Amino acid sequence: MYGWIWRHLPGNAWVKAVISLVLVLLVVFVLFQWVFPWAEPLLPFNDVTVNGGGNAG
Repeated sequence: MYGWIWRHLPGNAWVKAVISLVLVLLVVFVLFQWVFPWAEPLLPFNDVTVNGGGNAG
């Protein structure tokens, strides 16, 4: 898949590297702005249960 993307990007290796970096940053931005906030309520990270009755040390 990555080879296919690399072959279809325009320019020489430096231009392809810059475009690839921009694409990666765009994907990370989209994930943090829309995908992760949408998925966060669906994940059980806030369902913390602490069983009492023991000493910590």
